[in-house]
Amino acid sequence: MALNKKPVTGMKDILPGEMQIRDYVIGVIKETYAKFGFTSIETPCMEDIQNLSSKQGGENEKLVFKVLKRGEKLNLETAKEEADVVDYGMRYDLTVPLVRYYSNHANELPAPFKALQIGNVWRADRPQKGRYRQFMQCDIDILGEASNLAEIELILATTTTLGNLGFQNFEIRINDRRILKAMAAYSGFEEAQYDSIFITLDKMDKIGLDGVEKELLADGYAKEHVDKYLSLFQGLQAAEDTLSFIEEKMTGFLEDEVRTSFREIIESVNATKSDCFKLVFDPTLVRGMSYYTGTIFEIAMPELGISCGGGGRYDRMVGRFTGKDVPACGFSIGFERIILILQENGFQIPNQSKKIAYLVEKGVSKDALCEVIGKAQKERESGAQVLVVRMNKNRKFQKEQLTAQGYEEFRDFYKEELKRG
Repeated sequence: MALNKKPVTGMKDILPGEMQIRDYVIGVIKETYAKFGFTSIETPCMEDIQNLSSKQGGENEKLVFKVLKRGEKLNLETAKEEADVVDYGMRYDLTVPLVRYYSNHANELPAPFKALQIGNVWRADRPQKGRYRQFMQCDIDILGEASNLAEIELILATTTTLGNLGFQNFEIRINDRRILKAMAAYSGFEEAQYDSIFITLDKMDKIGLDGVEKELLADGYAKEHVDKYLSLFQGLQAAEDTLSFIEEKMTGFLEDEVRTSFREIIESVNATKSDCFKLVFDPTLVRGMSYYTGTIFEIAMPELGISCGGGGRYDRMVGRFTGKDVPACGFSIGFERIILILQENGFQIPNQSKKIAYLVEKGVSKDALCEVIGKAQKERESGAQVLVVRMNKNRKFQKEQLTAQGYEEFRDFYKEELKRG
């Protein structure tokens, strides 16, 4: 029986054309983030299953690929629960591994620590266009910086990177979990109800204000609380300055320090940003991860109707490992979605070195072949990309294939010509 040549469902083989784009994008990301002082790190693809099921990863914890114990540790006959057979899991994001990494090496790392991590993650999700079970993430994080300088640097570094990749007219939507909580408190909801309310609010762009109202009432929340909550969003739709509107309404519910810091982030980014994006205050932005404690943000591309990245502040996550909280904030680019957009728009890698193909007729002598390779080496030293291949009988078709791969020049070397040379 023949082996299965197709990749596992939800995972894919990457062909050379796409791989060249991916390598280029990774190069731009690393080069740009390095200019902002971020340092590359790497963490293992597997983590202790307890780290991946600590109720910090939201719905993603339901999608963990779990790894069976091995050898004598695996005893299916005596196993009674999952913990008896599972000890590790494939990481579903890069944040949990980063926090474990930092907790383990904090004494060896600078303060604050600015980390860049690019790597594959795995989720047992339902595959669809642009969504896979194995995919690459690209995160930058700042750990040990309590001030809003972390948010400002993360936003500017991420937007500069997207601009360097040619993206224009995108938005960074920004909010704060503490603003969300203040709005819920103002409306009369109890703190234990916040997470459930925010899950419904997160659907606002899909079901609208009426849909949010229906769902909250169906969940049993008091009508007077729901009405007061929705009146905030109705007021926001009519307000010329949404941030000032919220600041005024949240008096007594939102700390002055939070209000001042949030406004400072917006004003500082707007004063120093490029023209390729807009910073937009969005009080409906929730972000699904329960570990966020403050500022949250998301990359939106209105022209395409999609988002392609996000992040926020998660000041209490390190404390789950060490018992001592450390301020932390991160931003993740949706790497796979970025690659898909570039491919669909016919992206061409700029400033590539000249690509030359040497076609050598079969049957040339060893000395003649060495002569050809020597010429190729000299051109490579001068910066050209040179492919040395045997000449096919159908040279026209061969050159058409090479042209499709980006080769611009061809040098044909025949037996008789090499002899004369």
